[in-house]
Amino acid sequence: MAESLEVSFEPSQENQEAMPTDAEAGYELPQADLASSPPEDDPAINPQLERPILDVSKLSLWYGPTQALFDISLSIPEKRITAFIGPSGCGKSTLLRCFNRLNDLIDAVRIEGDVTIEGDSIHDAAQDVNALRKRVGMVFQKSNPFPKSIYENVAYGPRVQGLRDRRKLDEIVETSLRGAALWDEVKDRLNESALGLSGGQQQRLCIARAIAVEPEIILLDEPCSALDPIATAKIESLMNELKEKYTLIIVTHNMQQASRISDYTAFLYMGRLIEYQETEKLFINPIKKQTEDYITGRFG
Repeated sequence: MAESLEVSFEPSQENQEAMPTDAEAGYELPQADLASSPPEDDPAINPQLERPILDVSKLSLWYGPTQALFDISLSIPEKRITAFIGPSGCGKSTLLRCFNRLNDLIDAVRIEGDVTIEGDSIHDAAQDVNALRKRVGMVFQKSNPFPKSIYENVAYGPRVQGLRDRRKLDEIVETSLRGAALWDEVKDRLNESALGLSGGQQQRLCIARAIAVEPEIILLDEPCSALDPIATAKIESLMNELKEKYTLIIVTHNMQQASRISDYTAFLYMGRLIEYQETEKLFINPIKKQTEDYITGRFG
């Protein structure tokens, strides 16, 4: 279901500082921050990146008449883990779904601005959306294995792309399951239903299914929110291994998780990018007061 977002605020105080309120959102940005986007050279949203692979430029999005994203610009570094944090309804998942155009599947969505991968616009008229989703894989909040065998779950993507050679499929299945740290647990039960796996195993199976088509970028929308601490630790360890080959972008409500596993963190609030820095810098010495208030628990 698409996120919905309502933006409202009261006139700011004379000192123009935001103070906690009893409103449903629990916090209000200063009026100036709601009225305009930060300048592109704002140091709060411009970390030094060595190899950006994905660039977002002045991206805004509406669900019907409701605007959910406001003029967002940022770059994502290659083969690093970037985390999106912020309270519920702030636009994290909406932004993530822009990167492989899953929002196209929602009625009445309108987008302005652009997203490019290695310089190529994903909104170009010549862009093959299926090819884009091969380059940009997705792992959802709730594990969603197909009602098929473990083997067929992983082989599904290559089969859709036309691969029929059983030997090559066997290699891809084993390589992908090893890449998802699942092979040793399922190698003797590949023909059993994937629905018989535990929640943590199912999520790693979904990661194996994503990497079976050799994407460049993997999007993870709160992949650990439904998992116990042991399964969460396995997924986090796996992500640190995967970034050797892939660019990972994760949405998480868990700030401790973001601080543990990500190299860069972007803080969003009410559809706006507030701060984007190296993770250690953002959590230890944030530039924006709103960021500090959020990570210290004043709201959210």
